[in-house]
Amino acid sequence: MKLQNGSWSIDDALELYQVGAWGKGYFGINAQGHVVVRPDTTTAHEIDLYEVLQGLKARDLNTPVVVRFSDILHHRLTRLHAVFAQAITENNYRNNYCAVFPIKVNQQRLVVEEMYRYGAEFNFGLEAGSKPELLAVMAMTEDAPQRMIICNGFKDDSYIEAVILATKLGRTIIPVVENFSELQLILKHAEKYSVRPRIGVRVKLATEGTGRWRDSAGDRSKFGLFVSEILDLVEVLKSHNMLDCLQLVHCHPGSQLHDIRRVKETIGELAHVYAELKSLGANLQYLDIGGGLAVDYDGSGSNYESSMNYSLQEYASDVVYRIASVCNARGIEHPLIISESGRASAAHHSVLIFDVLGCSRLDQFRVDDNLAAISNGANLPQPLQDLRDAYQNVTERKLVECYHDTLQAREQALQMFKLGYLSLQHRGLSERWYWATCARIRDICRKIGKTPEELENLETILSDTYFCNFSLFQSLPDSWAIGQLFPIMPIHRLDERPTRNAVLADITCDSDGKIDDFVSARGDKHILELHELNNGEEYFIATFLVGAYQETLGDLHNLFGDTHVIHIRLHDEGGWWIEEVVKGDTASEVLAYMQYRVDELYPKLARDCERAVREQRMSLSESQALKRFYESELNGYTYLESD
Repeated sequence: MKLQNGSWSIDDALELYQVGAWGKGYFGINAQGHVVVRPDTTTAHEIDLYEVLQGLKARDLNTPVVVRFSDILHHRLTRLHAVFAQAITENNYRNNYCAVFPIKVNQQRLVVEEMYRYGAEFNFGLEAGSKPELLAVMAMTEDAPQRMIICNGFKDDSYIEAVILATKLGRTIIPVVENFSELQLILKHAEKYSVRPRIGVRVKLATEGTGRWRDSAGDRSKFGLFVSEILDLVEVLKSHNMLDCLQLVHCHPGSQLHDIRRVKETIGELAHVYAELKSLGANLQYLDIGGGLAVDYDGSGSNYESSMNYSLQEYASDVVYRIASVCNARGIEHPLIISESGRASAAHHSVLIFDVLGCSRLDQFRVDDNLAAISNGANLPQPLQDLRDAYQNVTERKLVECYHDTLQAREQALQMFKLGYLSLQHRGLSERWYWATCARIRDICRKIGKTPEELENLETILSDTYFCNFSLFQSLPDSWAIGQLFPIMPIHRLDERPTRNAVLADITCDSDGKIDDFVSARGDKHILELHELNNGEEYFIATFLVGAYQETLGDLHNLFGDTHVIHIRLHDEGGWWIEEVVKGDTASEVLAYMQYRVDELYPKLARDCERAVREQRMSLSESQALKRFYESELNGYTYLESD
């Protein structure tokens, strides 16, 4: 973006940050220039994010903080049910749809409980991908045995035994066979407990995935049985007179399927596998299409890894139509459709908010009278003379020429320094001339409103670094690990024109802890438009759509722990209220995670303080102050806190 003078409106801010595109109605900007959350996508129920943040500060809860909006979860599940209900009606489909939430997407207890509670009216279920997840799900489904439980992942003997026992409890639970050895365990415990379990099988489809998770489907996929193995499974079940127990066919099409064509191919192939197994005598009742329903992180609606080229309604319509077409052609009953659309259900409901600690600016170097006097002195090395001349000759007609001269002169100056022919003072002078010239060229490009192609990277080269109070590795691991794009923007001052271009750096000591890819309507953008930092005023930035995977994948790099988490709900009588606060990790907690004996740390420091007092290196009051500080920090937030 070329930051220019002139009028500025809320509509300009909405367009700049593409809020309407990726926000899907859940986010907007009010007249005060604050980001608002609309849990039901209507302006009748708006929650001011900046107002929420001020309320948290009054409760001694500092940023960084994850704010979850429970009502968005409800709306997402309601919407998912509605689009499939419409598709079922339009295609005369003679069965229903059931979503199951894979708790690996966000394993936080409050999130899973809310998903389960909000899914009750639609009879939605849960998916467990490990033994610990199954143990949690078994207890949560105590009062609703009819709610579906799908069991994925590799399973050992005790995992299968737990599934069989849950079947005896009356749960509607289906273990999905991921490899052939699991079938023998199912048969073993079914006989032991005299149970005829529901059994599912995951098929390894030929259709490959797409995007970042391309290899999670297809022949080389991690999970599932080849068709030849499934035919062997059918024969084994027949020999045990248990073919009627095979009731579900499952596939994993890959995560974040951004291309609808791949969805259509996958569902078509899966439906034919279902029909063939049905014709072989399997008592199939359920068709689990897995996950893959994408989230439009950048709002472009395109065939791009961080987007999706289809709508939620189109997805549901294609799924229902293709399954119905295959079943109708074969004259078989329509199965209950199950999906594991965790990302699409959970991503929108969480927002990460953090404060800016300070910034580093490359266009700070300016030419003043003192510098001009030094530069005009005698014995100035030739590269510095060239840098001076390039700066003085910058005009609209010579922008590219002066830029090339500046690049060459700087390179020569650096080479001379490396060979010992340039003093440190002269090197510092060359840096000042270089950055001042670049800034001057950029400013003229902004003024004339057009930038020559060779100068288009100047905005990025001269961008600021805003240092932000969060850990990329803890709170946004997908941004670091796989280049996932998340919408990022300030949550206030949006009624002001942003005047700075910046990249974001976190507070870890890792050089990878930065974000330099941002949402844009014009493709890749490597700077974020932000406001000038005012002395004494806090500045807050938020990352949106972080409700899926980010909290569960985060690590303790530099021992930065979990952030505070706040659950916000709409009040029946209007407004909002804080339903629950989960305080972030303390320093002592993260140290304990890493096997430090926290109970020994303070006594060691206290003994050292006493020695310092005895040897008169510290006063008693200084010693006491240090001990109080140390104890307080052990019990304090792992992130930086304002005075």
